[in-house]
Amino acid sequence: MDKLIAVVFQSAGKIYYFSTNGENVEFKDRVVAQSDFGIEVGTTVKVNVDRKEVDLNNIFPIVRLMTNEDLEIYKKNLKDADSAMNVCRKKIKEHDLQMKLVKARYMLDRSKLLFYFTAEERVDFRALVKDLASIFRTRIELRQIGVRDEFKIKGGIGMCGRELCCATHLRTFEGVTLKYAKQQQLYINPSKISGACGKLLCCLRYEADVYQEELKNIPDLGEETEIEGKKGVVTQYNIFTKEITVQTRDSEVFKIPFRRFRR
Repeated sequence: MDKLIAVVFQSAGKIYYFSTNGENVEFKDRVVAQSDFGIEVGTTVKVNVDRKEVDLNNIFPIVRLMTNEDLEIYKKNLKDADSAMNVCRKKIKEHDLQMKLVKARYMLDRSKLLFYFTAEERVDFRALVKDLASIFRTRIELRQIGVRDEFKIKGGIGMCGRELCCATHLRTFEGVTLKYAKQQQLYINPSKISGACGKLLCCLRYEADVYQEELKNIPDLGEETEIEGKKGVVTQYNIFTKEITVQTRDSEVFKIPFRRFRR
């Protein structure tokens, strides 16, 4: 029985599962397989996948391990995709379309040329597609993406000095709200809590579950509570020392342990 493998076609991209089709596939081997877009070269990120982890009805065999010939075609496609970007930008300007081109991507067999772009509004690119199809003599697909997806594709360096999470290991985007920053008592300055894409930092979510669990039944910041017969307002909490800080109306400050609120 063929073993199952996990494959990605782009860095930190969607994981696809395949059977090995009789091939001896190892970790990090390049394979030729069918993605959602067409025949592409992907990288094996896991071997011997447990069959209980996947839907076997959606498992298909890889086409083959990447050959030297495939590698040469793949390299040529990457180079030609860069050239296609320049042509497409010129045509976008000619058609006066309000769109920003992000990336071009050839399928391995060149059956399709895919362009990713961003735009503030919906764009009618039908005439552009006809022009591009006549130039490249293949099927053209234009896909509008959001700014988070743009930076996932382009990559970059975050304010922490490391490569962007979305471009290195985040395979999907989950919702991030201002609530997470407030729970972590971060200074609400857009320039400090926004990523390269201008959206709230994805890493704000990393510790959100810990904060939510630790702050269960704990008064919110600004909430009124009572200490030693005096009413005060919660001005701070610390999940590491497990204390909240309460300031009374006559400016007295008390440190109250979390356990008092968890009886």
